[in-house]
Amino acid sequence: MNKNNPSKLIDKQIADMADWRGEMLAKLRKLVHEADPSLKEEWKWNTAVWTHDNGLVCAAGAFKDHIKINFFKGASLEDPHKLFNAGFEAKATRAIDFHEGDGINESALKDLIRAAVAYNNNKMKK
Repeated sequence: MNKNNPSKLIDKQIADMADWRGEMLAKLRKLVHEADPSLKEEWKWNTAVWTHDNGLVCAAGAFKDHIKINFFKGASLEDPHKLFNAGFEAKATRAIDFHEGDGINESALKDLIRAAVAYNNNKMKK
């Protein structure tokens, strides 16, 4: 496996999960790219990470019983649809945990991803 190709590592991670978690991770990845096609895929901490010119935006990881999408500056983001359901104890990050059978509010999640990118861009301009 080419360690210099994060997209191939993410493809492999998805393919290696032959249950609902692989499907959920693939769906979240698709939504991240739909929300902002300029986001760059990276592989950090053995998980999929999406970055923008001004830093880390979000990461998605697979756990035994859930898939987590973590927003690195989630505590600074508006969450009008109340998507965040994990990570409230963290100072800066917030997360959404998805369990088997959970649906995704796709438009709200894309809005949250775009808000995270905008936050990173505005923070760097100050």
